[in-house]
Amino acid sequence: MTDVLLMYYGTPYREEEILPYYTDIRHGHPPPEALLSELVERYRAIGKSPLNEITFALAGRLEAYLRLAAPRFPAGLAAPPPPRSEAGLPRVFVGAKHARPTVAEAVRAMAEAGCQRAVGLVAAPHYSARSIAEYEERARAALAELGEPFAFRMVPSYAEHPAYLAAQAERVLEGLWRLRDPGAATVLFTAHSVPLRSVEADGGVYPRQLEATARGVAARLGLSRWQLAYQSAGRTEEAWLGPDVNRVIEELADRGVREVLVAAIGFPADHLEVFYDLDLEARATAERVGIRLVRAPSLNARPDYARALAQIVEEAALAWST
Repeated sequence: MTDVLLMYYGTPYREEEILPYYTDIRHGHPPPEALLSELVERYRAIGKSPLNEITFALAGRLEAYLRLAAPRFPAGLAAPPPPRSEAGLPRVFVGAKHARPTVAEAVRAMAEAGCQRAVGLVAAPHYSARSIAEYEERARAALAELGEPFAFRMVPSYAEHPAYLAAQAERVLEGLWRLRDPGAATVLFTAHSVPLRSVEADGGVYPRQLEATARGVAARLGLSRWQLAYQSAGRTEEAWLGPDVNRVIEELADRGVREVLVAAIGFPADHLEVFYDLDLEARATAERVGIRLVRAPSLNARPDYARALAQIVEEAALAWST
């Protein structure tokens, strides 16, 4: 049996949790009052981030699909079948990077539950030193602290997995249905910006994987007008990966584009940086320059995304014995 450690960024559930959340993101350093106030106002503007609910719903569906593939009974039956035993069935544990339950708490729960081996999976498909690498570091540090209680294998990326691309393409297609003239519109694929020094340290793998995802989705839908843009750059003095989505929208308006479909392929789930940066800020930019902006639905806990993750986990587990 192979269990799963599903990791995600985490989000504050109540307003009083924003300060400790932001402090954890800043490696234990409390944010300046101005930055804290800005983040609080952003959460107030969107109402509440549903990231926690989405991730636990996704974990439940992922576990269900993994269990569908498990043998129903361990041996032949000479009588009516008994209730299905939970023993030997895969389990999905959830840990957050900047909220509770933390990655370390999830690893401890797995050890206490008798886990023998597990696949680590992040609810974000693209590798970078600021993303998947940090999740793996936290998981392995927790395992080391507990004396390596179970074997662990990390999925480093699933940016080009066919099932993941198919799920993303379905969401983009749903967005295209809302456009007045899809043939004249531009599809903007967006992802979280990262510092350029991080991109250089990784050898450029993060933007290459994003480009591969965007190209794969576009190929499935026959898109000819599409572009990759970035959002959510940090408030620091250093240079961040671009181009910024708002700047791209302005440039498209200058070229006469009147409709844009935004697909946040770097963010499988709806949360603050999707709602605020796209639904509020980017939409305001589009209205200012005369563009109609439509956002494609996020993957969230959709069944096809959960099935894709189940397939990815099964492939990682199978590689253990080859």
